[in-house]
Amino acid sequence: MAASVVFLIAFHASTARAADLARIEVYPARIRLESPRRQIHPIVTGHARDGSVRDLTRQSTFTPDDPKVIAIENGVVRPTGEGRTSVLVRSGDRECRFEVEVSHFADPEPVSFRNEAIAALTRPGCNSGGCHGSPSGKGGFSLSMMGYDPLADRRVLTRAGWGRRTNPIEPEASLLLRKGTTKIAHGGGLRLRESDAAYDLLRDWIGEGCRTDLETSPSLAKLEVYPESGRVLREPFGSQQLLVLAHYADGSTRDVTRIACYISSEESVATVGPDGLVEGKDRGEIAVSVRYLDAVIARTFTFVKDVPGFAWDDPPSNNKVDELVHAQLRLLGYLPSGTCTDSEFIRRVHLDVVGLLPTVEETRAFLADISPDKRPRLIDGLLERPEYAAYWGQRQADLLRVTRQALTTEGARRYYEWIVESVRSNQPFDRFVRELLTAEGDTYENPSANYYRAAVDTNSVTESTVQLFMGVRIACAKCHNHPFDRWTQDNYYGIGAVFDRVRRDLVPVAPKEETQPKARGKGKRTRPDEGPMMIKVAAEGATIQPRTRKEMKPWLPTVGDAPVGPGEDARRAFADWLTGAENPFLARVAVNRIWAHLMGRGIVDPVDDFQAANPPSNAALLDFLAEDFARNGFDRKRTLRLILNSRTYQRSVSKNASNAGDSKHFASAQVRLIAAEPLFDAIGRVTEVAERFNGVPAGTLATQMPTPPRMEFLEAFGQPKRETACQCERGAEPSLAQALQLLNGPAVQRRLSDPKNRLRRLIRDGKSNPEIVEECYLAALCRGPTEAESSRATGYVATHPDREMALEDVLWALLNSKEFIFQH
Repeated sequence: MAASVVFLIAFHASTARAADLARIEVYPARIRLESPRRQIHPIVTGHARDGSVRDLTRQSTFTPDDPKVIAIENGVVRPTGEGRTSVLVRSGDRECRFEVEVSHFADPEPVSFRNEAIAALTRPGCNSGGCHGSPSGKGGFSLSMMGYDPLADRRVLTRAGWGRRTNPIEPEASLLLRKGTTKIAHGGGLRLRESDAAYDLLRDWIGEGCRTDLETSPSLAKLEVYPESGRVLREPFGSQQLLVLAHYADGSTRDVTRIACYISSEESVATVGPDGLVEGKDRGEIAVSVRYLDAVIARTFTFVKDVPGFAWDDPPSNNKVDELVHAQLRLLGYLPSGTCTDSEFIRRVHLDVVGLLPTVEETRAFLADISPDKRPRLIDGLLERPEYAAYWGQRQADLLRVTRQALTTEGARRYYEWIVESVRSNQPFDRFVRELLTAEGDTYENPSANYYRAAVDTNSVTESTVQLFMGVRIACAKCHNHPFDRWTQDNYYGIGAVFDRVRRDLVPVAPKEETQPKARGKGKRTRPDEGPMMIKVAAEGATIQPRTRKEMKPWLPTVGDAPVGPGEDARRAFADWLTGAENPFLARVAVNRIWAHLMGRGIVDPVDDFQAANPPSNAALLDFLAEDFARNGFDRKRTLRLILNSRTYQRSVSKNASNAGDSKHFASAQVRLIAAEPLFDAIGRVTEVAERFNGVPAGTLATQMPTPPRMEFLEAFGQPKRETACQCERGAEPSLAQALQLLNGPAVQRRLSDPKNRLRRLIRDGKSNPEIVEECYLAALCRGPTEAESSRATGYVATHPDREMALEDVLWALLNSKEFIFQH
């Protein structure tokens, strides 16, 4: 219903003088108050001579020409009579005017249950999920979540509870108000004050007889939050008053600032008060979510203050990525870290692109290469290796839920191979998505049809599609409107109508002899063979919204009803919309996932949670990457090259004094745990002992497995079970189980003791202790040991009675080091 708007508010330490002002202005410049209850709090903005702006709403004076028409108290304009007047606004020696027209002053305006009372219940949280809006309510009192079902709410308020919740004869005695103000015991604590606008509205609505106006009141057409995009404020003007205007379908407008809901995404950076005043606390970024009824808008603020001793040193940029990152770092007062070493780079880029450590020979050659283009050449080479396709295909298979249990062994293999081929051939991502969404037929013959086998019903495919390709967690809208975003229950079932005609039929197959070991005392058994599934689209079908019992038409976000004729496949219209070059979702979500894989966190993080309250940490960067991606044919390799070649990707993990507190603006590289499969393969590569997995050709690596092999090591390090389409299934946090696996688990111990491993090969080849130690360091860390490390390791081996065991200890210590198990 309302688009997310992003703007920056920056403030720098400077002396605020009225003489700095070139002019002031008021928004709105023209105001219409169409009843005696309408009021508005206009916003005053000062424009300084240096081009900066500041909020002067609370520092300005307001003088109406005709006080018989309006009165102004604390900046709030209220009608006092019919007519028109002009208002003089002063701030320092600057002034401006705005016009006010008051009409229908003699006509009483009842409180609107739909547009005011519901908002008044939402404002203090009465109908939130933690209070009476939970499915079971609280204390026998249940409201719809955030007021999504006002008709049911009115019945509960006026008829349930023996009518005690509302008392039209004595409104202040209503249980609703007495509990909310804690005049009688209330488990939810103090929720209302008698000075609150919400209290006044609820009291008046009750006093007017609890009228319902669901059929007669105008619906909300648009929510407006002022100021608009692009505002920059400088210290000491580090606050901003918001103005929230509701525009209704009949053309009327109401200031709902005092009954809107506000949430700051990071209160350590800035808070937002109940009256919509945003106040900065520290440098950084926040999103303020503004909610009124079903509409949600976000305003993103960036707060900047002077950092003692900070001086921008104009670091070089390799491409547009760096330019956009540097622009934000300069604004925030962060100096970027230096460039990582060649040893760090070759290790980092190999693990990120192909999921493997480089060989010792590859490392030696790269470190010895003095050509200035060796990093771009290495990137190009890695993107052409088959391991790249296998590894990135595996990460895609995680999200598409490629498992034997859901798809059968053969189906999973074919689906995975189809995904890998898409990556290998650099299939345009929009075509990949289109093939998935419009797939039908035999899941063995057309592997992309497994998308509908993994998603077992309409709800599953709806939620998966929206989460995977729009970055939205829409599941809660299945039962009620999304409490923190703009998605409604109608939206959920409208998207569901796109997929509701998909049919899934198992293809009959002949039984075959059971291949698993027989149970003791049992004879030979047979079972039906796991076979393919036929995915079809029915010519007819209806999607019913469970609350309203309304039949839903296939719906396209940002557009409306899908242009689908009788018998046509709505999935194709949805795919056309989703893969369009101007679509606001697909390209942004895709490049954000690529960025997160390479950088350790998304520009929007979590990567599948694009919502008003979770803004991008660098909106300009995300916009550029998405636009470049779509403009260049949804080319995944192009985006990878762009990011990998940037200085931002190639930063050191070492922080400097200015960026020590930064965790999301990419001033330095992020240290992160290596994912389960690359770490498992890294141990195999360092020790030169490969794992033999069942059901796949010899030499297949963990990073190349079609479905997740069940191993304690992989599970401990966060291997997902592929039960959902959420990136959050893959664990990334260190744990005790991981430490135990590395200390004495079979994945490490068996390889260390293998008679054919790297250590014993080097010993057989007659290598000296310093040579063996150096090769182990190169294999594990892509660098040679420092003089101190070499001396310590060789000294330990020299004094140990068993040279072979001592060298094994040295390698064990390397495999347990943070430098080995973390990406850096």
